[in-house]
Amino acid sequence: MSSEMLPAFIESSNVERKQSLSEDQEKSQKPRLGEQLEPISKRQMKKLIKQKQWEEQRELRKQKRKEKRKRKQLERQCQLESNLDGNDRKRIRRDVVHSTLRLIIDCSFDSLMVLKDIKKLHKQIQRCYAENRRALHPVQFYLTSHGGQLKKNMDENDKGWVNWKDIHIKPEHYSEFIKKEDLIYLTSDSPNVLKELDESKAYVIGGLVDHNHHKGLTYKQASDHGIDHAQLPLGNFVKMNSRKVLAINHVFEIILEYLETRDWQEAFFTILPQRKGAVPTDRACESSSHDLKSARIEDGLDSDSSEEDNSRNELESPHEEEKQDKENSSESTVNSIPH
Repeated sequence: MSSEMLPAFIESSNVERKQSLSEDQEKSQKPRLGEQLEPISKRQMKKLIKQKQWEEQRELRKQKRKEKRKRKQLERQCQLESNLDGNDRKRIRRDVVHSTLRLIIDCSFDSLMVLKDIKKLHKQIQRCYAENRRALHPVQFYLTSHGGQLKKNMDENDKGWVNWKDIHIKPEHYSEFIKKEDLIYLTSDSPNVLKELDESKAYVIGGLVDHNHHKGLTYKQASDHGIDHAQLPLGNFVKMNSRKVLAINHVFEIILEYLETRDWQEAFFTILPQRKGAVPTDRACESSSHDLKSARIEDGLDSDSSEEDNSRNELESPHEEEKQDKENSSESTVNSIPH
């Protein structure tokens, strides 16, 4: 072999060697006959699909973020242009006039309630807090004797209560930091009826959900402590089908409404739920007097009826008697409806 042909021969042999090596590698990478690929689980398959989708949608997500930022910028700009004095919420809050009246929910009855009633009490307190924050004349709101089951339930189900604003939550009893002469306990068992609210006083609502199991307890506690007591003038303005005992949040909201309107009747009928069947006392009196007049008229007609009519009624057939009974019953039903 000549010296000129030697380099070409070496180069061709190197190429053949490389090709054979690459073929061997491919063969080694291919599964041998009889060997099987490791199976992929459904979970792994889902992960792979999600990963692929996430990669494919990366640009789309980026575009959406840009659009969201632009939309927020436009909203802020429009808000500033429409309200030069600041946002609407701040402007509304400027119209609020805080009342000096103190309204206390006494939570010292914790041991008398089961967990179900504690949860109801918690919801009613939440409602009171929310209504006071929205009110035009919010009161100085106190939650006293706070602890036990109530505090535990609030910690577990409403952790945000620690950040509540415009409320005084205290573990102490209200008598420890408020003068006795300033206190008035609101209880439906009191013989005293409120005529108006004195904003220099502190009114106490019993934080007790007992379904009437402990009747007269709040009145007794007020009497034992030598605290003045009174009831809302509910009977002067409202006649109800149900008992006069109201939920804690209803008492609270009625007081807020009265501070705004200075009208007890309007406050009662704005807040009382329809299920109480409340009607104004003047309408209830008209209805009862109408019933009394109808009864007297019927009695007069019965006494003035002649013997001839009686004998005729005796001769009437059973069918006619049944018809007359139906007419009388329908007439008495109409008379009983309040006007």
